[in-house]
Amino acid sequence: MTQTLSVAITGASGRMGQTLIGLVNASDKMTLTGAIERTGHAWVGQDVGEMMGGGALGVTVTDDAAAALADADAVIDFTAPQATIAFAALAAQAGIVHVIGTTGMSEDEIAALAPHGEKATIIRAGNMSLGVNLLTQLTKRVAAALDTDYDIEIIEAHHNQKVDAPSGTALMLGEAAAEGRGVKLADVSDRGRDGITGARKSGDIGFTAIRGGDIIGEHDVMFAAAGERIILRHVASDRSVFARGALKAALWGHGRAAGQYDMLDVLGLSD
Repeated sequence: MTQTLSVAITGASGRMGQTLIGLVNASDKMTLTGAIERTGHAWVGQDVGEMMGGGALGVTVTDDAAAALADADAVIDFTAPQATIAFAALAAQAGIVHVIGTTGMSEDEIAALAPHGEKATIIRAGNMSLGVNLLTQLTKRVAAALDTDYDIEIIEAHHNQKVDAPSGTALMLGEAAAEGRGVKLADVSDRGRDGITGARKSGDIGFTAIRGGDIIGEHDVMFAAAGERIILRHVASDRSVFARGALKAALWGHGRAAGQYDMLDVLGLSD
């Protein structure tokens, strides 16, 4: 029998945590060995399956992340930036794969992952879905083909509980568009329009964030010129698309050399 990948899940009680746990439990390639929550959380000390409203899975939710990661081959992490940095240190210490789907990380927080990538395999992406990563590549190519007569606008929509904006996916698309044009996103990003803003600056990449209801994730990249618009679009109707991508990343990363990777590497789409 082929040995399965032992996986720990952070933020076990969250939407994504529960989705990941369900998929790992249903997989014949993975085994759930750890479910992690913050100290003081009501789930700590309880069977994670029972807390999710189902049968016992034999995995007790713990706030001892170091112990949970020591027993795992990979950890999948959709939490918050500072928690992710702490998990990166523990993953490096354990020498395991760290799959990061956390969004809202600043440049400094991303840079803080670098030392840990020297000791562990880190796979980080603003979005783990296959479709979004294909959209990223398309955005880069279209941006490279069109000049600044085409204004680039990125419109994203998510549920009303999302705490960061623009979304990590929107920023990933913005980076792709900027790379296609041979510029730095920081130099052309336009994220705030309110009041008398003046005419749109040629070459800028604009962002609009919509928050409402239970929207899982919608992203449009619009290239607008006089007389025509080109719109590239991705709509997620089930958050399991992100979870499945994360699981694929964990399997891909197992046995891989230490370093920092992204989903384009996992999917073989890197340039």
